[in-house]
Amino acid sequence: MRVLSSQSPDFANQLAALLAFDSVTDASVVQAVDDIIAQVRRDGDAAVLALTQQFDRHPATCMAQLQLSADALKQAFDGLDAKVKDALTLAAARIFDFHQRQVQHSWTYQDALGNTLGQQVTALDSVGIYVPGGLASYPSSVLMNAIPAKVAGVRRIVMVVPAPDGKLNPLVLAAAHVAGVDTVFTIGGAQAVAALAYGTASIARVDKITGPGNKYVAAAKRAVFGQVGIDMIAGPSEVLVYAEGVPTDRADWLAMDLLSQAEHDTVAQAIFVTTSQTLLDAVQREIERALATLPKADIARTATDHRGALILVRDRAEAVQVINQVAPEHLELSIDDPEAMATAIRHAGAIFMGRYTPEAIGDYCAGANHVLPTSGTARFSSPLGVYDFQKKSSIIHCTHDGAQLLARTADILAQHENLMAHALSARYRVDKQ
Repeated sequence: MRVLSSQSPDFANQLAALLAFDSVTDASVVQAVDDIIAQVRRDGDAAVLALTQQFDRHPATCMAQLQLSADALKQAFDGLDAKVKDALTLAAARIFDFHQRQVQHSWTYQDALGNTLGQQVTALDSVGIYVPGGLASYPSSVLMNAIPAKVAGVRRIVMVVPAPDGKLNPLVLAAAHVAGVDTVFTIGGAQAVAALAYGTASIARVDKITGPGNKYVAAAKRAVFGQVGIDMIAGPSEVLVYAEGVPTDRADWLAMDLLSQAEHDTVAQAIFVTTSQTLLDAVQREIERALATLPKADIARTATDHRGALILVRDRAEAVQVINQVAPEHLELSIDDPEAMATAIRHAGAIFMGRYTPEAIGDYCAGANHVLPTSGTARFSSPLGVYDFQKKSSIIHCTHDGAQLLARTADILAQHENLMAHALSARYRVDKQ
């Protein structure tokens, strides 16, 4: 893991190089995705089935074999070990409780002229959620995507999840049952995104697509945006951990918090920022110690070697500057007074406060959403939430008397924009003197 210091003359360039990452605009990926989307738009179900057979080695011979019934989802849940079932149910309940508090409601007010203005909030009709499959299958992603949609009042929730060799993690199906998913198709990749966006004979098109995936899924979501809504372009997982080297700091805890993200992907990013050289050295030693035993050590080592960093800063103010520049997906403030520091954090997907709030709890059962902006997009994006599954319509209701001043005003402004039909449309509402 590289070591950086804010006191280095070249620190700004070193930090910029560390943060530079973009796989979605890779020309070969974009071309491959465009070809797949074109096939699905042209051939519908036939293309989806053929591509699923090709990429996932799925044994299905027709689309019906790629769809799972509600009974299949319930059977998966019923077959869970009791402890696993309880854990899944508790996580779902906490996620539901958190997201209920995000629901936005319609509102109106009456202006001084007697007109009624406001906003009508409605849920989306249909949503497609993408869930990674195979070895990297995450039941937690099902809960985090489907439950906010359910809370928002979405009428139809379709889940797509690849099933390499026809095999599925039953926990993913159980999570779909708990979260109230309506339909599941065992398809993945760009072909699944295209099917959701444009529709096929078997898969009705949706209004929005959410959920993480590989670079092909990310590129496909970007390609279909505008045809449908999307949540975000999800990049590799990231964590930034900050600590100050006080006696209560545990280097082994901090090292494992970093590795908990590094084990996700060879291009995941784990960054440790500290004001203490002693703690930096200790965390570096603990990372090496843990990599000797972790099951996914090869993945984690590749990630930490290529995109990880241990950064020494002069003080908390410098740490805040680094954090806001990184705009991390996950930020851990492993300090005694995280509230005091958090007020200065402008850019982070989720902020984990104190030493007893590891990012891992947030991934599963804290209740807040774990679908978060990556690759610096926390500068302008927010975590997935109920608001992503609701939309707003403006309400304008003018009375006869209330329209008089507004119509005369619109008439004047329209004339100055050289839009005479606008002007006349407003003028017709003005009483003749």
